[in-house]
Amino acid sequence: MATIGMERINKVYMNGFHAVHDLSLTVDEGEFMVLVGPSGCGKTTVLRMIAGLEDISSGELRFGEKLVNNLEPKERDIAMVFQNYALYPHMTVAQNIAFSLKLRKMPKGEIRQKVEEAANILGLTEWLDRKPKELSGGQRQRVAMGRALVREPSVFLMDEPLSNLDAKLRVKMRTEVRRIQERLGVATVYVTHDQTEAMTMGDRVAVLKDGALLQVDTPQALYDRPVNQFVGAFIGSPAMNLYQAEMANRGRSLKLGSQVLTLPDTILVARPALSTYSGKQLTVGIRPEDLSARPHLSTSGNTLRCEITLVEALGSELMVHFTIDANLIQVEQVNSQEQDILSDKNEGVARLDPSVPVKAGDKLTLEVKLERLHFFDPTGNAIYD
Repeated sequence: MATIGMERINKVYMNGFHAVHDLSLTVDEGEFMVLVGPSGCGKTTVLRMIAGLEDISSGELRFGEKLVNNLEPKERDIAMVFQNYALYPHMTVAQNIAFSLKLRKMPKGEIRQKVEEAANILGLTEWLDRKPKELSGGQRQRVAMGRALVREPSVFLMDEPLSNLDAKLRVKMRTEVRRIQERLGVATVYVTHDQTEAMTMGDRVAVLKDGALLQVDTPQALYDRPVNQFVGAFIGSPAMNLYQAEMANRGRSLKLGSQVLTLPDTILVARPALSTYSGKQLTVGIRPEDLSARPHLSTSGNTLRCEITLVEALGSELMVHFTIDANLIQVEQVNSQEQDILSDKNEGVARLDPSVPVKAGDKLTLEVKLERLHFFDPTGNAIYD
């Protein structure tokens, strides 16, 4: 077992494209680290550099104390699971799982034992004599996992291994992958573009954009204290509502269009820098789950009046799309499955209780959890201290 240490890693291609910028990141033994970000952010390139499938332009990559920059992939003691499974179609499940062990010239009895153990863990025992074409997508992914599992690697790498599965199976496989990784107890780097997957699986999550590491922390810390507007919008589903606002009354009032929120003293105590923004523009972030419905149209210091444009009934909750007379901020490269933040619609979204009687066209008063507001300066950086 080993830690993975990346110190100022850069990747520059022959055409001059700078894919990864000064990345410094440590993955501890047994830690499940998720790299997440929009397409083209450099996360797969980072994974391939760890695996030895891409050269490192500059910087140091270490497994434990060992510098591995110039080691071939086969010398790095890694196991990798790919998005497309990469199974041998002419081999059975058992043969696919055993392939790397045969290359090591391991005794047949020991190979059989390891294959059977892996198959039992992954629920593949009855499929060991089948060919990959006879399996479902989920079963093929389990075979790919089994092939990595039997190697007992010091480093485990996964490149969007669940993206080809249907939604229900993907949720189930998330649990299985996490359980297997905990059983292995090795440093694991998992790449995904799905922030929900990242939040539910990672011990820590590293958010990348344009080849740069923006923030690495626990899922809850990323959600509660994003370092900038991009992380705040990217983490959370549906995405955070971001509005252009103006601070007034020495940081005690917040103007959103024609409406005003009265901020309690606790916010200024927690974020004293807000008082310096009086009379200035900033961005306020409101998460959909931090909004609730008031029974009657009313005005108070913690409510916003809105018009409903769309209601999505999900059984356990309502996703209520709405408009207010404030400018919704668009964040480049941020999309979620439920809401496209790049759409032309000036719509926010609230996650409401399913008992709320509301429909498109209704006027509604939304109560805001003021202590849960997020504030960002004109450059997009979060305002805290």
